[in-house]
Amino acid sequence: MTTQKEKVSLVSLGCPKNLVDAEVMLGYLSNEGFEVTTDEREADIIIVNTCSFIKEAKQESIDTILDLADRKEDGCCRLLVVTGCLPQRYQEELAKELPEVDIFVGTGDYPRIAEIIAEKSGTSGQLRYTGDPNFTYDADLPRLKSSPHYTAYLKIAEGCSNCCSYCVIPSLRGSFRSRPTDKLMEEASNLVAGGVKEINLIAQDITGYGKDLGTGASLEYLIRKLARLEGLQWIRLLYAYPDGITDGLIELIKTEPKVCKYLDIPLQHISDPILSKMNRRSDEGMIRNLIGKIRTEIPDIALRTSFIVGFPGETEEDFKKLLSFVEEIQFDRLGVFCYSQEEGTPAASMPEQVSERTKRERYKKLMRVQARVSFKRNRRLIDMVEQVMVEGYSEETELLLKGRSSRQAPDIDGQVYITAGEAKIGDIVNLRITDSSDYDLIGEIVGAA
Repeated sequence: MTTQKEKVSLVSLGCPKNLVDAEVMLGYLSNEGFEVTTDEREADIIIVNTCSFIKEAKQESIDTILDLADRKEDGCCRLLVVTGCLPQRYQEELAKELPEVDIFVGTGDYPRIAEIIAEKSGTSGQLRYTGDPNFTYDADLPRLKSSPHYTAYLKIAEGCSNCCSYCVIPSLRGSFRSRPTDKLMEEASNLVAGGVKEINLIAQDITGYGKDLGTGASLEYLIRKLARLEGLQWIRLLYAYPDGITDGLIELIKTEPKVCKYLDIPLQHISDPILSKMNRRSDEGMIRNLIGKIRTEIPDIALRTSFIVGFPGETEEDFKKLLSFVEEIQFDRLGVFCYSQEEGTPAASMPEQVSERTKRERYKKLMRVQARVSFKRNRRLIDMVEQVMVEGYSEETELLLKGRSSRQAPDIDGQVYITAGEAKIGDIVNLRITDSSDYDLIGEIVGAA
């Protein structure tokens, strides 16, 4: 007589760094005999891996937990587990407000997920595991990849030591800790052997990689080693702090064919008084010099950034300066966040807090400006040939393939709609751009890349 495997379903919210944590948890559970399912309706155990970076992320996490708690009431699910940043930050409050949850697991204990679930089987009442967040996983830990077979995130470091005045990440994830280069190469080799063609390097600040190891390792050193992997075609750099972008890194992006001509630089603002209050290490002059240098060396690079509007003390003049900067610099991709007053951060107690109404108005104004900029940037690509990774069929019709160019990161940037030519999912093809919208491109396959 065989024992039926328990089914576990995991919902991961927030950033790609959270997704990697979720994949490691799934790897542990799979190794311990659990059956992984993507359908919460048939799961015996449901895990919600949460984010609590800003107010909207916290609300999304709570709403998701409450929605999935209905599965327990229906008798379909025996355990509801909440993991990640939300319990790490609010364990006491959550235990009181969410009696439906059986287990809370913080950011440092997720590798023990199978063991913790086993412990719960022998006890009643809630269990809480939210200890020291200073944990760093390595390639020896299992990882059940949930992203498409051709792409993967490689988390090169944990935590953050930048201590921006608005940010809770250091308290949730600990100080910045680089993973050893040999362990990263082992994991990357395994990913490529499994069919991955695109590796997206992620961390809270990838430019800080290696500085804490004392081995001479650096981001440039890691990229050069990754570029030697046969079968890997794209290496993408996400979350590169401006003050850590060196001339050597710019030269490497320029000259290494496998490195996408794409760089994500979170700037957060351009007004010096606001940057100072944010405890950022860059100022307007340094930012302008950096962007000028990058564009001079790599004219065809796609630049992504993010800005915060409504930070305490942000005047109308500060905001107008930001609007003008965005119109002038013409970023290819841009994300905007309304400032979130997070308890426990220095910014939360700063005077001159900006009203929610003003934040939303500024958000809409900046996004309208960026929509025009993005449309203009996309139009200049018409008649050019771009490398595009084919990702599947359009949601609107199966007559159209869709994909991403090397200028578009997974999940956060636009898409390319393919109107002519044939290819398999995961193929990288050459595509002539024939049309565009604000954020998406349209084109025809003209051959294999």
